[in-house]
Amino acid sequence: MSLIGETCRVALADFYYFRRNCLLLLVTSMVTPLLYMLAFGYGLGQGVTMEGVDYIAFMIPGVISLTTLTSTFDTVSHKIMVQKRFYESFDEMLLCPVSKTSIIFGKALLGVVKGMMCGTILVIMGMAFTSDMHITVQLFLLMLTSCFVFSLLGVAAGVIVEDLAHMSLFTTFVILPMTFLCGTMFSLDALPSALATVIDLLPLSQTSACIRAVALDWTFPWISLGLLAVYGVVFYLLAHVALSRA
Repeated sequence: MSLIGETCRVALADFYYFRRNCLLLLVTSMVTPLLYMLAFGYGLGQGVTMEGVDYIAFMIPGVISLTTLTSTFDTVSHKIMVQKRFYESFDEMLLCPVSKTSIIFGKALLGVVKGMMCGTILVIMGMAFTSDMHITVQLFLLMLTSCFVFSLLGVAAGVIVEDLAHMSLFTTFVILPMTFLCGTMFSLDALPSALATVIDLLPLSQTSACIRAVALDWTFPWISLGLLAVYGVVFYLLAHVALSRA
């Protein structure tokens, strides 16, 4: 069977679950980014400019970027964790004659689809909040790339982490700081130079830079796109090695 066929078979059960719970999953994923847009954009950002644009226009691409992280990572990692710990269906799948690459991509697909749906909703809402947003094909391609990269991170974390307590620890000390610090809510220029240099290397910083550049028609940071691709390869390799040891 081809890689695409195996990937679709792996993803099929997750998509049955998503179809039954689509509205609930989307609503719960949209509450936090919408609160960010209202609280920071309108509550704190009235009359404020950031890097030459209104703060709300600066912030919306950042919120879209962090949504591609949170909606994909949480969905994929926790789904794998539940299948491992409670249903043991993930271990059964490892016994099936499918490649590890198919398992990785198949498990990542649910996060990609959910992330794209959430991101698209935010893009549409962003157009209502500000007229500075540029909606292009490149924007959606970048969202797709980001969703895929962070879904691979979710697969790697779901396979490596052994229990929900350690997953919560990883989310608290890795995912949560990235959502606030990686250029999503404010420019990295506001941070001390040493800290800004470190944060600028994180994957969400690359996503924020790319999506913001396309959305606001700024000069595109090709280096950031290259680094995001490197992160995707690293996350895939981590997931592959973890599956080999499972």
